[in-house]
Order: sequence, then C-alpha cells, then structure tokens
Amino acid sequence: MQKQIRKGIFITCEGIDRSGKSTQIELIRNFFKDRDYEVILTREPGGTDISEKIREILLDNGNAKMGEITEMMLYASARAQLVHEVIKPCILAGKVVICDRFVDSSYAYQGFGRGIDTDIIMQVNAVALSGIEPDITFFFDIEPAVTLKRIRSDEADRMEKENIDFHNRVYSGYKALAAMYPERIKTIKSNRQISEVYDDVCVYLNKLII
Repeated sequence: MQKQIRKGIFITCEGIDRSGKSTQIELIRNFFKDRDYEVILTREPGGTDISEKIREILLDNGNAKMGEITEMMLYASARAQLVHEVIKPCILAGKVVICDRFVDSSYAYQGFGRGIDTDIIMQVNAVALSGIEPDITFFFDIEPAVTLKRIRSDEADRMEKENIDFHNRVYSGYKALAAMYPERIKTIKSNRQISEVYDDVCVYLNKLII
C-alpha cells in the first residue's frame, strides 16, 4: 500500500526586527520534528541562491539611494523565487514549511513604512505568490522602542538603520494587518519570557495538527 502523504503546512512568522521571531521559529520547528513531520526552515528575503543574492542588495548599507518601488519589486522577486524553488514544492510534498517573513512584510514595510499603495503591492505579489498562502501567521508583537535598543549601530543593515518613525509605521502596519485578517494572523505578545511566548504559540500549533 502506498504511504499517504500528509497535507503540507505553511507557517509564517512576522514582526519588526529583533522581535524574538528567530527563537520562536526554532521552537516551532522542534514542535513538528518531535511529531515526526519533515520541517523546512527558510527566510525572506533569501532561502535560495538567487534570493540570497537579492537579499544582499536589499540590506546593503551602500544602497541608501534605492527607490521605494525598486525595493518593493526586489522583495517580490526574491519571494517569487523562494515560492517556486522551495515553498510550493515542499508544501505539495507534505512538509511543514516555516518562513521567517513573507508577503505581510511587504505590506508592513513597503506599504505602511514606505507609503506605497497596498493595491500595487497586492497586484505585484499576486504573481509572485503563485497561489500560495500561509495556513497561519504569527505576528510577534513588540514595540520598536524596545527592539531598537537591541540593535548595535555597527551591526544594523539598511532597513534596521531607518529612523524610529519608519519603524513605528511598520509596527502600526502589522497591527492593522492582524486586525484585518484575524483568522490567519495570530498576535503573540513577545515582550515576555520565551516560554510564555511559546506557550501561546503552541495553542495554535496544536489546532493545526488535529
């Protein structure tokens, strides 16, 4: 008898820089590995050779003259390659894919942060996504005034070096997206102990595998 392939699960994690996403992503991976799922971790921008090269361009501090539309298109291009090469094939193969950032980042950073019309972002990404949508998105909610203190100025990339007003707009964007799509985007207060944050995440993870 042919082994039945599990339905793939696509999880995305969002939030402003240094919001605790990376720590929780590792815990989420272990949650599924402990239950014998095959788990793929990836990130945006990046996750493939091509997308990682685009990432270098996007985050390079030497590219301060980059235009808003250029930035938005580059993020969408990196995303399109990641969907094509990693996310879609892995989901179809029944794997769990956990992605550090996805299309919500474009709405938050390029839409709310840069002021690009979200309809334009939606149209561009409709092509890039190839019909892929997360099963669940975790928004790790912490204010920029807290997270920016965690970033050393000599380590900050082009996006992290933006001023506090920009980061506040991005944060407001995430809050607005979570209010618009409460069935998909789950807000997790992340300015707490790691275990407390993870306990809240597990409530939703357990529902995914029922």
